[in-house]
Amino acid sequence: MSDANVRHEFWERFTLEELTEAEWEALCDGCGKCCLLKLEDWDTGEVAMTNVACRLLDRETCRCTDYPNRKAKVPDCVIIRPEKIADIRYWLPETCAYRLRADGQPLADWHPLISGDPKSVHRAGISLAGRLVSEDGISEDDLEDYVIEGFE
Repeated sequence: MSDANVRHEFWERFTLEELTEAEWEALCDGCGKCCLLKLEDWDTGEVAMTNVACRLLDRETCRCTDYPNRKAKVPDCVIIRPEKIADIRYWLPETCAYRLRADGQPLADWHPLISGDPKSVHRAGISLAGRLVSEDGISEDDLEDYVIEGFE
């Protein structure tokens, strides 16, 4: 970590609210699961994950192709911020570093900050790289056909 705004082992030493912007961004493991379309049962609150990716998500790298402009291009994109974690944690995967740290849990060994390798999330099978379809051409009415089980 050569960025002057990234402190040594910041994820263990500081709360989410205390992180610099660079540290916040570095905490993302790159799994891409937050960029998948989800279905929520309004009666039960249960969230079902699909394998349908936001049109801006690179389905091989699990990174946004236009991160700085994502909200302008995808108005319902949820920008994950420390103050929002409590409200959105139910649809973040259990492996999500933001969710783990908000709950006081350590990062997994495969997390790039621990392994030192940005591809470790893919090798560990945590990301869905190469297993996603684009939302382009998929009707909202057909999303139930794309629900996946065990995305954690």
